[in-house]
Amino acid sequence: MKVDPQQLIDDGYIVLRQVVPPDQLEELRTSFEILVEKQKVVWERERKPGEKPGGVWTTSGQPRVFFDEVVDAATANTIEFCLHENTLGVSQQLMRAPEAAITLMALMCNPVRDHGPASWHRDIDPTGQAPLKGMQMDYVKNGPGYVQWNIPLYDDSVFWLVPKSYCRPNTPEELQHLLTRPQEPMPNGIPIELSAGDGVVYSHMGLHWGSNYSTKLRRTVHLGYRAFGGNSYPIVDHFYWNLGFTKHLPAKARARFEHFFQLQMQQSDVIAATFHAIHNKDADGFRNGLAKLHPGEEERMVAVVFLSKLADKVRTLKDPEVSKLPIEERIGAISAHRLNFHLYEDFARRFSVEDAESIWKRFSTLYEKIEAEIARSVPNRTSRVMRYQLTDMPANFEAEDFIRSW
Repeated sequence: MKVDPQQLIDDGYIVLRQVVPPDQLEELRTSFEILVEKQKVVWERERKPGEKPGGVWTTSGQPRVFFDEVVDAATANTIEFCLHENTLGVSQQLMRAPEAAITLMALMCNPVRDHGPASWHRDIDPTGQAPLKGMQMDYVKNGPGYVQWNIPLYDDSVFWLVPKSYCRPNTPEELQHLLTRPQEPMPNGIPIELSAGDGVVYSHMGLHWGSNYSTKLRRTVHLGYRAFGGNSYPIVDHFYWNLGFTKHLPAKARARFEHFFQLQMQQSDVIAATFHAIHNKDADGFRNGLAKLHPGEEERMVAVVFLSKLADKVRTLKDPEVSKLPIEERIGAISAHRLNFHLYEDFARRFSVEDAESIWKRFSTLYEKIEAEIARSVPNRTSRVMRYQLTDMPANFEAEDFIRSW
């Protein structure tokens, strides 16, 4: 399957027909249904005191099965589909990268009772990642380092989006809509009509909407892919899986995931070397590391902001008091997800407490500039919608200015 990467940059999404090869559709439906039933057992076992029987399955508006957690040898075709030329291969084409890897494997299901529409949103948090226009211009100028997919196994029109919204901030009208009518159709929003086996690949920075979480049967494969070696540093640079699940896979598929993990470790080596260069005030070492992480010369400061967020997580995890906390509290301390927390904790082990604090201090000027912009542009930091208002990168502060700030 051939695609035009420019179409994704122009529109923010591409609809592709028969992403699931027709001769695989029924087998995938069967396998995914087995995994749903296995996940239901897990959710029932994990339900909290006082929660309805069934746990997440009966309470969520959109139950999501992270299917790598329940896969077995008999259902390995679900994982192999994520490695298909129509999914991984297309993602690599769109990101124009020498290597690509899967970050997320989930199945979005219908609820057991009508929940109605969700709220319009973007799958990003500029205050926790980087200012919105910085991320957007990085995407436009250097191409995507991350792409997201919805691939329904049954006809699906739940997903809506606003074309081209991925590459600009919210308009005043959109901001007002998000604040006052977030669950209603948005002007210029369009439904993505997908037949069983079709797919939409899109920028998760764009405005999008789950228009109706009803009891109509829904089994939609939701995937994320990141680039290795592309021109930009991926917005999503971590995996929501670990290698343990690959014991259920055929040797060829298992080897692919082992390769992905090696790519991740090689990236971690580059980041660690870059952090140590920052710690040692080694300007050339920092420049070399940054160029490896973000080969595109434009918008490199976006990658520096991403690194500052990682440095903050490392500093927090190295805090002696935080390190004593139970794992759920450690996860909360760095606003991580249980599925990728182990990557952050493993990375933090590369640094001493003193090194982590020193590295963080090197980012202090950048941090203060971004905090000042948040104070200016985000009137309510607890509001997801208002956090989208952090749009501007620090003015007149590029990589060489960052070096001088040490």
